Amino acid sequence: MSFSKFFDNPLVKTKITSANVKPPEMILGYLLGPFCALISNATFGSYLNRYYSDILGWTDATRFGVFSALLPMISVIFVIIGNLFVGRLLDKTRTSQGKARPYLLLSAPLVMVAIVTLFIVPKDASPILQMAWIAISYNLYYAVSYPFYYTAHSSLVALSTRNSNDRGLLATLSNASGVAAVGIGASILIPMLLNDFLFVPKADGGIDAAASYGNWKIAMVVLCITTLIGILIEYYFSRERITEETMKMDAEEKQVSMVEQIKACTGNSYWWIIILYFLLFQFGGLVKNGSMTYYCTWVFEGIAPGTAQGLLGAIGGIPTAVGMILAWPIANKLGKQRSVVLGLAISVIGGLVSFLNVHSFVIVCIGIILKGIGSIPAMYVTLALLSDVLDHLEAKNGFRSDGFTMSVYGAIMVGMTGLGSGVINMLLSSAGYDASLATQPGSVETMLVVCYLAIELVCYAVIVVLMSFLKVEKHIDEDHKTILENQKAAVLAAGGEWIDPEERLRREQEEAERLAAESKKK
Repeated sequence: MSFSKFFDNPLVKTKITSANVKPPEMILGYLLGPFCALISNATFGSYLNRYYSDILGWTDATRFGVFSALLPMISVIFVIIGNLFVGRLLDKTRTSQGKARPYLLLSAPLVMVAIVTLFIVPKDASPILQMAWIAISYNLYYAVSYPFYYTAHSSLVALSTRNSNDRGLLATLSNASGVAAVGIGASILIPMLLNDFLFVPKADGGIDAAASYGNWKIAMVVLCITTLIGILIEYYFSRERITEETMKMDAEEKQVSMVEQIKACTGNSYWWIIILYFLLFQFGGLVKNGSMTYYCTWVFEGIAPGTAQGLLGAIGGIPTAVGMILAWPIANKLGKQRSVVLGLAISVIGGLVSFLNVHSFVIVCIGIILKGIGSIPAMYVTLALLSDVLDHLEAKNGFRSDGFTMSVYGAIMVGMTGLGSGVINMLLSSAGYDASLATQPGSVETMLVVCYLAIELVCYAVIVVLMSFLKVEKHIDEDHKTILENQKAAVLAAGGEWIDPEERLRREQEEAERLAAESKKK
């Protein structure tokens, strides 16, 4: 059975039959499903590096040399290759269930296998064997399995609908799922309830590596189950209307090479701006999140590490939770680009506030709150801006560039994890970090301030300037008109019958309602 034919099977058919975006698709396909699917990656973003350093000891330069700094950085190359490969597969794939969603389903077993290999590193093996195992398992997850999930996942908003309001709402919910996974899973649940379970403290200070190693295997099983359930929910409660739109037209779809897509994308300033935005935003956030557990353990004064991290996660998460409700109304009022710029300007102010006293939990919290409030638009509406850029490119070039763009986007979102970890490890190793010590030298403290507070602040300041030049929203109406005209011309040139998209959706919705009514009678 061919790949395409497999997805004609009723067992793998989407549960979304409505021609329009409705609550089941919003809540299950774009919020709950991705939330569960992303918890494992959110956990790794905050804790995998610490698992390697505190339990496996890979920042010990006497045993591992510069391995901890080099592996994440070198692996970025493989992550980029993996994402480009998946993106090209998406471009060439057309099934009854879309071109991206099939890879969600394919990713499920791959991701589970990769998670298991991450946490069965031979604890007492030689450094050479440990380094080899870590290198293979790390890239199996970040460069092979996760790109299949994340490139498909991140493509869905742009492929779901052309309706600007619906797309904006789905983008908000999709981003909210990722924010919630980081906030609830990695920043609240684990530090407040599981910190001493995953990083078992010794009576005389430091970490009991042997006990922690066993407990992480339990966490591994839970993460596998949660991820599988999440991927399946997202798959069954999502739909690619734009892919279906293209497939249903009586015209041959133009096959576009990767070279053509690269040329079209890299020749457009809006594309560069939105891509650089994601690169800076992701890098700054991952360095901050990856260093958070270290910062709470070694820099704050007068508060337990788990409590500090849990409270920081909750305090930072409250604005972002409220933001899920406010983000789209704000964007509609001010415009997506303007709301992002103004919001991140507030975040920059918040970042500066934290430097008033880097040891004070209260002062840093105030800064985190301001940063959280300011980053609301950036967190929730930028996927919609990316979709606007993709529509703009389609209008200009006559073809979509989803495959290449989303592979680059996926490479950034995944690859920055490695780059961020590499930066943290390099700085900690050079500063003399040792998890077995009861206290760390002042150089380590300085490096943690740079990682947790300074790097993200600089990234946000650059983004404020950069995003001021993203004016793609002024082209939306004209772009959609051009796309429609091009589609009509292609259909008529092929001798097909042109049906206006609104009319097509109306007929499809009527048919869906008729089938639903018949199903109820049975």
